[in-house]
Amino acid sequence: MSQAEDWTASARRVYFGLLEDWNRQDAAAMAARFTERGSLVGFDGSAIDGRTCIEAHLQPIFSRHPTPRFIAKVREVRRMANGQTLLLRAVAGMWPRGATELEPNLNAIQTMVLSLCDGVYRIEMFQNTPAAFHGRPDESEKLSAELREVGKPEGA
Repeated sequence: MSQAEDWTASARRVYFGLLEDWNRQDAAAMAARFTERGSLVGFDGSAIDGRTCIEAHLQPIFSRHPTPRFIAKVREVRRMANGQTLLLRAVAGMWPRGATELEPNLNAIQTMVLSLCDGVYRIEMFQNTPAAFHGRPDESEKLSAELREVGKPEGA
């Protein structure tokens, strides 16, 4: 494996691991993927800073709600100038538990910034932005079609 494949694979592993943690509703595992001072911006705009606060924010969400499961497609992984930082861009959709179809209103554009910490990439920032495409329903349907091709999440 080349060095480029190595850091690209690392970024993808962290990203898909984070989504799998969400799908299992495991707040502690999700938070552990962040740096100590890492930040999360949720779908509703909530901004949470710090690994401990991220876990505390997610725990009640998981305990009170059967959160939909993520499916996703990575669009880009880019190594930043310092070589220790990676940028990952992806699109994601969600399947409500028990549903037979993707919920287009929950489609999102996701961005993750990772940094190398003691030989392991950890999340510095994860942002989950609604893919609303205001006034452009064709773009919304195009994204939904692309995400349907990814398939159902495990357990759906």
